[in-house]
Amino acid sequence: MEFVNILPGVESAASALSAEKVRMEVIAQNIANANTTRTAEGGPYMRQMVKFEAFMDKANGIGKGPHMVRVAGIESDPSLPRKIYQPGHPDADGNGMVSYPNINIHMEMADLIASNRAIEANLAIIRTARAMAMNTLSLGK
Repeated sequence: MEFVNILPGVESAASALSAEKVRMEVIAQNIANANTTRTAEGGPYMRQMVKFEAFMDKANGIGKGPHMVRVAGIESDPSLPRKIYQPGHPDADGNGMVSYPNINIHMEMADLIASNRAIEANLAIIRTARAMAMNTLSLGK
């Protein structure tokens, strides 16, 4: 007897929820470090970006499964830091310029809202699938 997953959308939505959780954590880290001028590696904090990838879950042995999402990696934004003239700052260079992370709080907040909307959409998929499964079970009575 072959196992058939009647709710493949739930697995896809769950993988997307997991990926969006990582995205939200990285966005929060970017916001928290928006004014960090010195890190352990030296220089200002570098904005981090999450890279997603889609893949086919072949764990069921059939060779095809639900489309899933996972975090492919977290990369540093290669953009140059913002330079602000602050001659009294401890991290100022010889010209009095301080390098700040190139983080735009407004863009980070927009990304946070987009991530939140994606989480809401995936939760709606899971709720709908659960309701459909409960209705299917009640038909057998």
